Amino acid sequence: MHVTSKKISPCLWFDDRIEEAVNFYIKVFGGRIHDATPYGEGAPQPKGTVMSMTFTLIDQEFIALNGGPHFKFNEAVSFMVKCETQAEVDLYWNVLTAGGQESQCGWLKDKYGLSWQIVPTALGRYITDRDSTKAKRAMQAMMKMKKIDIAALQAAHAG
Repeated sequence: MHVTSKKISPCLWFDDRIEEAVNFYIKVFGGRIHDATPYGEGAPQPKGTVMSMTFTLIDQEFIALNGGPHFKFNEAVSFMVKCETQAEVDLYWNVLTAGGQESQCGWLKDKYGLSWQIVPTALGRYITDRDSTKAKRAMQAMMKMKKIDIAALQAAHAG
């Protein structure tokens, strides 16, 4: 079955900091809030507390749910940010790791626990080179990195 009239929108489950998180992501990536829906009477959160928000980052629609402490983000789901330059890698890395946690190979968790991959587009070219020796050197260099360093990848790839 091919669905053309609907799109898939990731739903991000937050524990109480929904408005702060959505505004943070909009500040980092650009975008806008489309709507915010409050909880009503008899809901699991106080009446008037934001229940959900629909927002767009760049051209991707997201839904944020203020669902409480029941579920946490983990590395099984992450968002990949494709970067053309080292300056772009550095910018996203620095902003998203502030209050968060660095991991390996361009992965990080932001201050809300959401996992991101900050990936230079050059990485794919280097690690999939038809010359397996060059590709192996680039892969080995990348495996030692937290934030991806394009110049170091290029140097490893070149030998």
